[in-house]
Amino acid sequence: MEKQNRKATRVVAVLAGLGLATLMPLAAHAAEKVKVGLMLPYTGTYAALGNAITNGFKQYVAEQGGTLAGREVEYFVVDDESDPAKATENTNKLVKRDEVDVLVGTVHSGVALAMAKVARDTKTLMIIPNAGADELTGPLCAPNVFRTSFTNWQPAYAMGKVAAEKGHKTAVTLTWKYAAGEQAVEGFAKAFEAGGGKVVKQLTLPFPNVEFQALLTEVASLKPDAVYVFFAGGGAAKFVKDYDAAGLKKSIPLYSSGFLTDGTLEAMGGAGEGLLTALHYADGLEIPKDKDFRTKYAMTYKMQPDVYAVQGYDAAQLLKSGLDAVKGGKLDQATMVKAMEAATIDSPRGAFTLSKAHNPVQDIYLRKAEGKDNKLVNVAVKKLADPARGCRM
Repeated sequence: MEKQNRKATRVVAVLAGLGLATLMPLAAHAAEKVKVGLMLPYTGTYAALGNAITNGFKQYVAEQGGTLAGREVEYFVVDDESDPAKATENTNKLVKRDEVDVLVGTVHSGVALAMAKVARDTKTLMIIPNAGADELTGPLCAPNVFRTSFTNWQPAYAMGKVAAEKGHKTAVTLTWKYAAGEQAVEGFAKAFEAGGGKVVKQLTLPFPNVEFQALLTEVASLKPDAVYVFFAGGGAAKFVKDYDAAGLKKSIPLYSSGFLTDGTLEAMGGAGEGLLTALHYADGLEIPKDKDFRTKYAMTYKMQPDVYAVQGYDAAQLLKSGLDAVKGGKLDQATMVKAMEAATIDSPRGAFTLSKAHNPVQDIYLRKAEGKDNKLVNVAVKKLADPARGCRM
């Protein structure tokens, strides 16, 4: 018997060498694996975000039995270091050296913009699990580029609507002078002024400067009904503490996109208590999918998931919708793209679809900071689509 097995093995090898392996029964061939290039920050300021996205992506794969649409998933991982200067070279390595089928990345918008250029030039499928630069699904949109997170405009627009509905008539905005902040301020102003309010002054300071005192003095002198800011990370924690210490929190309501308080409430030392923010995810959602997701994530990673883990989880879901469409055959991109465009993603944040520009059309939640949580208050805007100005797909 052993001799016969060796003989059969030699026959298959000879057939393969002659290019006749296709004569073997189709059932003998497993579905072609899918090669996923994870290009995310694993060191530096945004390392926690990159790890959360990766954890979320891999959790969804694990829930599918360790495969996606029956295909083995092979990962190629690159630490992008949140460095735009290295982005093109790193992306080209994944595309040209590793020949990945799909790029998944990233957090930093500058890096994502460079990745997207390579993806467009090489016609490589790309899924963005965080970077909110409006351009990615605006003037730089492409048939092969998708996003499972947000645009900077979306949560800011929702917060502007909330501020106007609360009866505020004047507002001052304050942000670092960079694309994310400027796009967020634009979204806030659009909704706030449509609701009858007026942004009386837009204040900025260079990124990543955290010397806020002079600007807070100006805010106090202007006496607006409300203040809208866009900050994240350590800068967010310091701003909120400074705002509170200046006595402004008690007299002028402070509003922001959810990045002000996500992952920073503990560092604020109580100064963030009661702040209202808007984002596409919140603590305390009464969604069965979210409860199941949070339970499994906590069991696997010994921590609670955040919005970044959700976005990674949904990137894997979106990829599966494309793989389902090719049914184990060749990874035909046109077929995959068509299926991904039509997909409804059963997300922990609540089900969402994709716009024509390939950005989520999703509920934006109003949240209130309580202790370490951003508790759900209500839905600020249902099924909000980014305007995708400049997209010509």
